[in-house]
Amino acid sequence: MINFDDKRGFYRMMVNSMVNVTVVDDEVNQVVLATCRDLSATGMALELPTPMEMGTQVKVGVDASSNGVHAFDAKGKVVRITEEGADCYLIGIEITEMD
Repeated sequence: MINFDDKRGFYRMMVNSMVNVTVVDDEVNQVVLATCRDLSATGMALELPTPMEMGTQVKVGVDASSNGVHAFDAKGKVVRITEEGADCYLIGIEITEMD
Protein backbone atom coordinates (compact mmCIF):
# COMPACT_ATOMS: atom_id res chain seq x y z
CA MET A 1 0.00 0.00 0.00
CA ILE A 2 1.26 3.48 -0.85
CA ASN A 3 1.73 5.81 2.11
CA PHE A 4 0.98 9.44 1.22
CA ASP A 5 2.74 11.89 3.53
CA ASP A 6 0.43 14.70 2.53
CA LYS A 7 -3.33 14.40 2.31
CA ARG A 8 -3.75 15.92 -1.16
CA GLY A 9 -6.62 14.67 -3.28
CA PHE A 10 -4.70 15.16 -6.55
CA TYR A 11 -1.20 14.31 -7.70
CA ARG A 12 1.18 17.21 -8.19
CA MET A 13 3.13 17.61 -11.42
CA MET A 14 6.60 19.13 -11.07
CA VAL A 15 6.71 22.03 -13.53
CA ASN A 16 9.56 24.51 -12.86
CA SER A 17 8.26 27.07 -15.41
CA MET A 18 8.17 30.83 -15.49
CA VAL A 19 4.66 32.30 -15.09
CA ASN A 20 3.10 35.76 -14.95
CA VAL A 21 1.19 36.44 -11.75
CA THR A 22 -1.26 39.35 -11.78
CA VAL A 23 -2.43 40.59 -8.40
CA VAL A 24 -6.14 41.32 -8.85
CA ASP A 25 -6.84 44.63 -7.16
CA ASP A 26 -9.41 47.37 -7.62
CA GLU A 27 -6.71 50.02 -8.02
CA VAL A 28 -3.66 48.33 -9.53
CA ASN A 29 -3.20 45.04 -11.37
CA GLN A 30 0.45 44.45 -10.48
CA VAL A 31 2.22 41.79 -12.61
CA VAL A 32 5.03 39.72 -11.07
CA LEU A 33 7.25 37.12 -12.75
CA ALA A 34 7.39 33.88 -10.74
CA THR A 35 8.48 30.26 -11.04
CA CYS A 36 5.76 27.64 -10.87
CA ARG A 37 7.30 24.69 -8.99
CA ASP A 38 4.37 22.34 -9.14
CA LEU A 39 0.79 22.12 -10.30
CA SER A 40 -2.27 20.01 -9.53
CA ALA A 41 -5.94 20.13 -10.48
CA THR A 42 -6.73 22.40 -7.52
CA GLY A 43 -3.57 24.35 -6.79
CA MET A 44 -0.02 25.37 -7.54
CA ALA A 45 3.15 26.38 -5.73
CA LEU A 46 4.86 29.56 -6.93
CA GLU A 47 8.33 30.81 -6.04
CA LEU A 48 8.44 34.61 -5.68
CA PRO A 49 11.09 37.12 -4.58
CA THR A 50 8.57 38.91 -2.29
CA PRO A 51 5.71 37.62 -0.12
CA MET A 52 2.00 38.12 -0.80
CA GLU A 53 -0.84 38.56 1.67
CA MET A 54 -3.01 35.56 2.56
CA GLY A 55 -6.26 35.66 0.59
CA THR A 56 -4.80 37.79 -2.23
CA GLN A 57 -6.69 37.13 -5.47
CA VAL A 58 -4.38 36.40 -8.43
CA LYS A 59 -4.41 35.45 -12.10
CA VAL A 60 -1.62 33.13 -13.24
CA GLY A 61 -0.65 32.82 -16.89
CA VAL A 62 1.47 29.99 -18.26
CA ASP A 63 2.62 30.32 -21.86
CA ALA A 64 2.86 27.43 -24.33
CA SER A 65 6.66 27.34 -24.37
CA SER A 66 6.89 26.28 -20.71
CA ASN A 67 8.47 22.84 -20.25
CA GLY A 68 5.81 20.77 -21.99
CA VAL A 69 2.90 22.36 -20.15
CA HIS A 70 0.04 23.58 -22.34
CA ALA A 71 -0.76 27.28 -22.14
CA PHE A 72 -3.45 28.17 -19.64
CA ASP A 73 -4.72 30.95 -17.39
CA ALA A 74 -5.95 30.34 -13.87
CA LYS A 75 -7.56 32.46 -11.19
CA GLY A 76 -6.96 31.72 -7.54
CA LYS A 77 -6.12 32.95 -4.09
CA VAL A 78 -3.08 32.77 -1.83
CA VAL A 79 -3.59 30.10 0.84
CA ARG A 80 -0.02 29.51 2.07
CA ILE A 81 3.21 31.51 2.39
CA THR A 82 6.56 30.01 3.36
CA GLU A 83 9.82 31.96 3.52
CA GLU A 84 12.51 29.72 2.05
CA GLY A 85 15.44 32.13 2.15
CA ALA A 86 16.54 35.63 1.29
CA ASP A 87 14.27 36.90 -1.50
CA CYS A 88 12.59 33.49 -1.90
CA TYR A 89 9.00 32.82 -0.84
CA LEU A 90 6.95 29.75 -1.71
CA ILE A 91 3.35 30.81 -2.26
CA GLY A 92 0.53 28.25 -2.33
CA ILE A 93 -2.31 29.16 -4.68
CA GLU A 94 -5.73 27.51 -4.55
CA ILE A 95 -7.13 27.47 -8.09
CA THR A 96 -10.70 28.76 -8.25
CA GLU A 97 -11.10 28.98 -12.07
CA MET A 98 -9.21 27.72 -15.15
CA ASP A 99 -9.32 29.01 -18.76
